[in-house]
Amino acid sequence: MSSTPAAILGGAAGAVALLGIAIILTWFCLSRQRNVSRTSETGSSNPSQGERLGAIELPIRDTRRFEMEELSLATKNFTDKNLIGEGKFGEVYKGLLQDGMLVAIKKRRGLASQEFVDEVRYLSSIHHRNLVSLLGYCQENNLQFLIYEYVPNGSISSHLYGAGQQSQEKLEFKLRLSIAQGAATGLAHLHSLSPRLVHKNFKTANVLVDETFNAKVADAGLRNFLGRVDIAGSSSHVASDEIFLASEVREFRRFSEKSDVYSFGVFLLELLSGKEATESPFPEANENLVEWVLSNQDRGMMSYIIDRRLDSSFTAEGMEEYIMLIIRCLDPSSERRPAMSYVEKELDRILDKERNLTTIMGEGTQTVLLGSQLFKSTK
Repeated sequence: MSSTPAAILGGAAGAVALLGIAIILTWFCLSRQRNVSRTSETGSSNPSQGERLGAIELPIRDTRRFEMEELSLATKNFTDKNLIGEGKFGEVYKGLLQDGMLVAIKKRRGLASQEFVDEVRYLSSIHHRNLVSLLGYCQENNLQFLIYEYVPNGSISSHLYGAGQQSQEKLEFKLRLSIAQGAATGLAHLHSLSPRLVHKNFKTANVLVDETFNAKVADAGLRNFLGRVDIAGSSSHVASDEIFLASEVREFRRFSEKSDVYSFGVFLLELLSGKEATESPFPEANENLVEWVLSNQDRGMMSYIIDRRLDSSFTAEGMEEYIMLIIRCLDPSSERRPAMSYVEKELDRILDKERNLTTIMGEGTQTVLLGSQLFKSTK
């Protein structure tokens, strides 16, 4: 019987030890759960932790939540003098923050929602030198705001055909190629993410240029904020935005990386012609530029729509390759369009060759002929 007290004591000690282990494990699990959970609109309680969105692991950094008072002060109470544009999301204002930073502020009516905040946090985590950075947001007084970095030289569309505006920078062919290559790099980066991000709203007005004319793609993912947007059917007099949409988007709302490529092809065409793609290439034509190109793919004919302001700042070889790339991007079949990564590399190759050739021959060298004699037939 003498062993009975020892057995009882041993059993009690074991139970206490098990209870202690259980308490420690419970504390550890609760502590870990608190560390990875979201605490507020502005992000994680531990900015060094990561957040999984779909298949991509994004580092959490505090997405800035601006106060209405701060934005009102930055825009002088949203005065018309600070209004710099209007897009699908709403009015766009230029603002100067108290720390001296210039920003572009998009404003619209909308009820506060966590979905809006989650989308901002995801898009603001994407950074690239050829993408306009989303800095933060504000939701107050039934208004929603998106705050972006300010790009000082505006949209390339204003330099090509903006009303009453003329670019002080001569947009020679190499510069247009450089802008196109930068924009292609930005789009290719979006398509390389996992899960891939489709722009869905790419157009010339969304390609901004900084002081050195480095291209930055704006409004990536903006359609995600807008929800379903009705898109009119195809016609010969489509709206300026709709002309950038591929047929599969207009008819079936089928957005994809390849529909972005089509939009990019329209952008390349506007860079080539210096005109809006909704315009007719000639006074007597009953087609817009895109329709005309798709029905007149002869390279000699294409030479007639080249922007006369380019003068002789390009080689026939470089221009021919550029035009062939436009035609490939505008292919009615999404399967036959190239990937954005290919477009980026092709533009880089054409630009590099163009720089080398014009350096050897000199900037003023007449290297092209006008009209149908510009390109020799390869048949």
